[in-house]
Amino acid sequence: MDTLSYKTVSANKATAQKEWVVVDAEGQILGRMCTKVAKLLRGKYKPNFTPNVDCGDNVIIINAAKVQLTGNKWDGRTYVRYTGFPGGQREYTPADLMAKGADRLVRKVIKGMLPKNRLGAKLITNLYIFAGAEHNMQAQQPKQIDINTLK
Repeated sequence: MDTLSYKTVSANKATAQKEWVVVDAEGQILGRMCTKVAKLLRGKYKPNFTPNVDCGDNVIIINAAKVQLTGNKWDGRTYVRYTGFPGGQREYTPADLMAKGADRLVRKVIKGMLPKNRLGAKLITNLYIFAGAEHNMQAQQPKQIDINTLK
């Protein structure tokens, strides 16, 4: 048996094959859709996945304003942040974030699923979120994928 044929391939910045994909968020459950998008951003669906390299795809999310939350999560779930000053703890709900802009809620959820380091900061820049059905990324010739077919 030839053991040289079983070499582990590690991707780097030059050999990573990045694509542009469009994900339609209309009618999708927020958390389930965002886990799949986070895996697309990391590149975990690719055979040459390398944990310390940005080898994921560039993802365009359209219809972000039509995302769904189950149960009473629009007002029942609270996010907490701290300003750094005494008495500066602030609470807000997903409905508050959606009122400020549909992209804020989706971006916050996906960012929480990425690594908390420089790689995660680089990966979140590969995400483009649009509230409506139109996007301005036609020059990249993105391909439409069905997020429900991914595991």
